[in-house]
Amino acid sequence: MRLPDLQWIIPDWPAPASVVARSTLRCSGGVSLPPYDDFNLGAHVGDSPAHVHLNRQRLATALGLTPESIHWLNQVHGRCVLHAEAEPSHLQPPEADAAYATSASQVCLVMTADCLPVLLCDDQGSWVAAAHAGWRGLAAGVLEATCAAYGGSGHLMAWLGPAISGAAFEVGEEVRAQYLALSPQLAACFLPADRAGKWYLDLYAAARQRLALAGIKSVYGGAYCTFLDARRFFSYRRDGVTGRMASLIYLK
Repeated sequence: MRLPDLQWIIPDWPAPASVVARSTLRCSGGVSLPPYDDFNLGAHVGDSPAHVHLNRQRLATALGLTPESIHWLNQVHGRCVLHAEAEPSHLQPPEADAAYATSASQVCLVMTADCLPVLLCDDQGSWVAAAHAGWRGLAAGVLEATCAAYGGSGHLMAWLGPAISGAAFEVGEEVRAQYLALSPQLAACFLPADRAGKWYLDLYAAARQRLALAGIKSVYGGAYCTFLDARRFFSYRRDGVTGRMASLIYLK
């Protein structure tokens, strides 16, 4: 039986023609069963390893690439950035939260289920990167570290993929205090919640500010909410046990 065509989000941004970027959806005719239904790509969430393997194979086939060209990461909410070509990941994913590439068909990929995936490229179409930027990663400086890995002479642009929105992401006072210690300007990314000592954090706004400080003014995307859209997106905050989407980027 032929599987339906893979469904995903194609970023709406002025990336060069040599750049391919995608963000997968949970509803793509994968083989994972509830609560991982259906196109779960995370091997660390309790899903059947065989199902995850088949879903990952399907992703590679849809991209027209080999599974070995996709660089999976063991994400730890830090700021480590790897050069994808130097870190083969199909045997043992390296511990990092961002990767960049300068060679063709080397897929930089991060997995999320509420955290913010950020895809970056330069305007010359010679450099791409993917970063996993949840609230911890943003506070740790993963976006600044990823931008610092760029050694070219062009300008960078960024696309913000599906994440939990500010309307749904409640955090404690300790998170707000950590952000304000980084920059008082980040106070604008918080709104008071109904419960005392709780705040709503806008990850998209925080990422735009951190990217701007890193010199990136061209930022696109940021119009999704994984928590509120259960049909298209996995959400750890909403469901607890759930799958993972992938946001990826590579050069043709």
